[in-house]
Amino acid sequence: MTSYDEIGGHAAMKLAVVVFYNRVVADPLLAPYFEGISLSRLRAHQVAFLSGVLGGPQAFTGRDLPAAHAAFAITDEAFDRMVEHLEFALVDVGAPEAVTAEVLGTVGGLRHAIVQPARAIR
Repeated sequence: MTSYDEIGGHAAMKLAVVVFYNRVVADPLLAPYFEGISLSRLRAHQVAFLSGVLGGPQAFTGRDLPAAHAAFAITDEAFDRMVEHLEFALVDVGAPEAVTAEVLGTVGGLRHAIVQPARAIR
């Protein structure tokens, strides 16, 4: 059985992503990153991405992570807050602890591809 199956398959993954983005856009630190962004499109990408991470049938076909996030100047603080919201969303939908740890470990390993290095002030 895959972690995708353990979490409850597509329906649970879709619900976790909805809960996740509801939390994210309500967060004052993170909401500005999502202004003008199609949340329905973003949710679909996130379901595919997380499903693939957990061994599900959906393969993520979006842009590579550095290219997709380059324009946003994502900070370590924002990244950490996103991971926190993802953890709470997975717990909220009843994901087993091991599956939650697997997702958070994978996402945490992507920090270098998402967080933008601080730019020097000249």
